[in-house]
Amino acid sequence: MNAVTLVFIALCVFAIGYRLYGVFIANKVLGLRADRPTPAETCADGIDYVKTNKFVLYGHHFAAIAAAGPLLGPVLAAQWGFMPGALWIIVGCVFAGAVHDMVVLFASMRHKGQSLAKIAEAEIGKTVGTVASFAFLFILILTLAGLSIACLNALFESFWGIFVVGSTIPIAVLMGFWMYKIRPGDIKGASIMGVALLAAAVYFGGAIDPASPLAAALKLSKKEIAVAIPLYAFVASVLPVWMLLAPRDYLSTYLKIATVVTLAVGILFVQPELKMPALTQFIGGGGPVLPGSVFPFMFITIACGAISGFHAIIGSGTTPKMIGNERDVLFVGYGAMLTEGFVATMALISACVLIPADYFAINSAPAAFANLGIPTVELDRLAAEVQEKIQGRPGGAVSLAVGMAYIFDTIPFMKGLMKYWYHFAIMFEAVFILTAVDAGTRVGRFLLQEIFGKFVPKFNERKWVPGIIITGGLFTLSWGYLVYTGDIATIWPLFGMSNQLLASSALIICTTMLIRMGKAKYMWVTAIPGIVLGFIVMYAGYLTVTNVFIPKQLYLLATMACIVMVMMVIVFVASFRKWAELLQIKERVVDIWGDSVISPMEGEACLISPEPGKKLKTTSAEEKWTG
Repeated sequence: MNAVTLVFIALCVFAIGYRLYGVFIANKVLGLRADRPTPAETCADGIDYVKTNKFVLYGHHFAAIAAAGPLLGPVLAAQWGFMPGALWIIVGCVFAGAVHDMVVLFASMRHKGQSLAKIAEAEIGKTVGTVASFAFLFILILTLAGLSIACLNALFESFWGIFVVGSTIPIAVLMGFWMYKIRPGDIKGASIMGVALLAAAVYFGGAIDPASPLAAALKLSKKEIAVAIPLYAFVASVLPVWMLLAPRDYLSTYLKIATVVTLAVGILFVQPELKMPALTQFIGGGGPVLPGSVFPFMFITIACGAISGFHAIIGSGTTPKMIGNERDVLFVGYGAMLTEGFVATMALISACVLIPADYFAINSAPAAFANLGIPTVELDRLAAEVQEKIQGRPGGAVSLAVGMAYIFDTIPFMKGLMKYWYHFAIMFEAVFILTAVDAGTRVGRFLLQEIFGKFVPKFNERKWVPGIIITGGLFTLSWGYLVYTGDIATIWPLFGMSNQLLASSALIICTTMLIRMGKAKYMWVTAIPGIVLGFIVMYAGYLTVTNVFIPKQLYLLATMACIVMVMMVIVFVASFRKWAELLQIKERVVDIWGDSVISPMEGEACLISPEPGKKLKTTSAEEKWTG
């Protein structure tokens, strides 16, 4: 199959999905209206709740959700052939991932920008909210540790990558002050300045002499990077969002999207064939890259490329506090996920244009590849051109960088630059990951403040500086310790399972909200993907514990996996009981938003003239879906 065909199919499906399914959800399911006030207006504090231009917010949101998943997951899934991964990315994005992101973002806005755990408490009950708080915090710690280790491996001894990634921090601070203090609202000027400075950083980073003292100083060890990443994340989590986090993510989005678009243009020019077959002999398991079968492990391997629970953390963390117009939920929530799906498609193609033997040689441990008994073809040439040892480098990052460099190098006017493209791709991966780490740390700080606030109410005060620093520091230390002492082989498998369980639970929680809002006839939009994904991931979790963790005597990981699954089961069961309870109610009241609902959200005052809280009669159609 030609790679151009896959690119064309993905773009067409995503465009149609946005125009038809996304708009349907916005208008019919959620009923988005531009005249409703948002938390960015009603709770504005200049720190977290900041009304933000929708394009800047799209940049922040996309940069925050697009981490290692859409880059590495599809590359690893290429072991089973290009077809399973391509189908799940394209279909999963439209009907699961983008729906998940959009509905969670809306739900958080309706709950004053609060976390998914708080939403669960308000919609289902305090017990579920407490369980969800600890479950989501636990999952977020694993997620950030896994992402940071992937970033660490990409930046290890890469002076070019360290220079460019480090340069984005002062550039972002300058953009933040320009947009919010020096020339308020000047998005265009800040964008031009940021892009120009970023381009200069990329150029000068590549011009550094590898033998110079500067290059030696920038070649940080793994331990040094393991300290530097949490330190940066802590600073980003406590500073006002406009000062560093939002402008840096916005700036990084230019680099991300420009690289992906350039890669797509390169594919159109070169029109490479997908050398990986549609299905390989490893679909039943036993592959050298991943031990499991295509079902169910593809669904937790692709991860963020199709749907991700980490997006629920961002969608109920920083982003809902910054949306200035409720109608922007479609563009920011649904649109950003489709963009990430396209990134995942590009990553899959980058892996599949490599000769299968070379792909397996890069992504497998040397002993596992030797058991295949197949010779490499172009591996030695590729290694010489990128000037790096690339064989036996599992994890997906190296093969993705090689695949991207291979495509760029085949463009006529870009030949002979493969080593530069390879190192640029490594830096590109690091930027992709780090923007999720900083936003995730800020959300983790929010979650920890909510938990501490149950016992010490002072922590609920958003502007209380000691509370911000204490929770930010404790949360950063929790995942930073795992980064400093662990490795990706021990953390990533558990992250994949817990991440997808979080996505499933988010869809189930949001289904509860839709039913309460009197939208039971549309509950299938979130309930079907939530239930299906939940069963698949539970099955994958069971197989991981019984076939991988226990046989390898990884009892701590097995215990952690079981704890996550048990907590998610509690959320699921409580949600289903709440569904049954709500579906028996036939009467309606009007809430403060002017909508006819089964019951107003906890803490809301019903405002209907002339009698607040007046009950309304249901129509026969409503009785059909709620009786």
